[in-house]
Amino acid sequence: MDYVPVGEFVLEVNRMPVISQFFGVIVRMYFNDDEQHHKPHFHVKYGEYEAVFDFEGNLLAGEFPKRHTKYVVAWADIHKDELAALWEIMQTEAQFFKIKGLE
Repeated sequence: MDYVPVGEFVLEVNRMPVISQFFGVIVRMYFNDDEQHHKPHFHVKYGEYEAVFDFEGNLLAGEFPKRHTKYVVAWADIHKDELAALWEIMQTEAQFFKIKGLE
């Protein structure tokens, strides 16, 4: 995995980098974001839809199209270990890496 160090200035400007993209879905994860949903999670956007999912693919907040929810759940299942590793370094080390999307 390639790690991208994030300086203090960049961290303030871009607290939620894009970690993956597939089928029009943009996946992001915040740095230091363990208070809002109280569990590891990621944010997704598709068109005007925005939602938050945990690493098991459970919808925590927002609304998302059914078809694209299936893609997100499948992606999260495939990359569960990478998501957990990414969560850990984004919460503690202010670094991130990209995760491959669905094909």
